[in-house]
Amino acid sequence: MTTLDRFYPIFDSADWLRRMLPLGVKLVQLRVKDRGETELRSEIAAARDLCRDHGAVLVVNDHWQLAIELGCDWVHLGQEDLGDADLKALKRSGIKLGLSTHDEDELERALGCEPDYVALGPVYPTILKKMKWHQQGLPRLTEWKVRVGAVPLVGIGGMSVERAPGVFEAGADIVSAVTDITLNDDPEARVRAWLEVTR
Repeated sequence: MTTLDRFYPIFDSADWLRRMLPLGVKLVQLRVKDRGETELRSEIAAARDLCRDHGAVLVVNDHWQLAIELGCDWVHLGQEDLGDADLKALKRSGIKLGLSTHDEDELERALGCEPDYVALGPVYPTILKKMKWHQQGLPRLTEWKVRVGAVPLVGIGGMSVERAPGVFEAGADIVSAVTDITLNDDPEARVRAWLEVTR
């Protein structure tokens, strides 16, 4: 099983990576929505090159065909994207796979795909997107960790520097943050705080 960094920020553009990778971020997801294919290709390629330059792992959200085409190493899929993805093609290309889960059925489905990590969310209430799931809570993380065993477990949703120690204690191997960084008045300082609490 690949060893991944314990801090996993998610950004919506390569510009964020230009700012944050030099601070020491070693695992990052690029989640780009609502862009044309040319712009998407350009963002993913830029993010791929930035991560290679900084010795970081890039995870491409959703766009698995482009990830294969552009020689990326990781893809993250939500449950709704899992049905459309060609998992055999991803395996053939050597791309590692992270999957979102929110309930028992989704966890079973995810584990059947032999993922390289499983994400559980939202652990806390989140403002990032409307979800039909209420907060999962820390006990669910503990339960999920027993179920996934050696597969790395990512806690996501409503994450903050202050909540991170409790999330690790509950069983998460990795904590993923979005708005705690991107909506912060000083995102760089916030990332430094995250690095401190997760190293």
